[in-house]
Amino acid sequence: MINRDDLGSWLDGPRFEREADDWPGKRLGLPISGSHSLAPAWKRILALLVDWLMCLGIANLIDGSNPFLAPGIFALENFLLVGTLGYSVGHRIFGIEVRRLNGHVPGMLKSLIRALLVVLVIPALIFDRDNRGLHDLAAGTVILRR
Repeated sequence: MINRDDLGSWLDGPRFEREADDWPGKRLGLPISGSHSLAPAWKRILALLVDWLMCLGIANLIDGSNPFLAPGIFALENFLLVGTLGYSVGHRIFGIEVRRLNGHVPGMLKSLIRALLVVLVIPALIFDRDNRGLHDLAAGTVILRR
């Protein structure tokens, strides 16, 4: 008989062979669930969608013919908000936050690295067994539940 919990979905992130007492984030010292555990992929994707649609709307109000305006606004939003507060508008709506591995807000340099890589899209689609995208690995950050 197939156990429904063993199936997962594409929103769960990559499936690696794990021990029974292993979970994404354990190697980072994070709890399996609850506050300060890794944010699920579906929340990260929806937060990204909210941020992108908001920035796209702002860009269209300013100049709908400029193809670089929306990605620029998106990068600026991520750089400023994640660097100072630890979350973007979409993150806040879905109850997740970006933190360094020591628990602090990323700061401006790490936020800049992260924002530039997120705008490139591909680094955010490649992630490790702890569900951290290349943008988070390069910046030394992790996305947690609030």
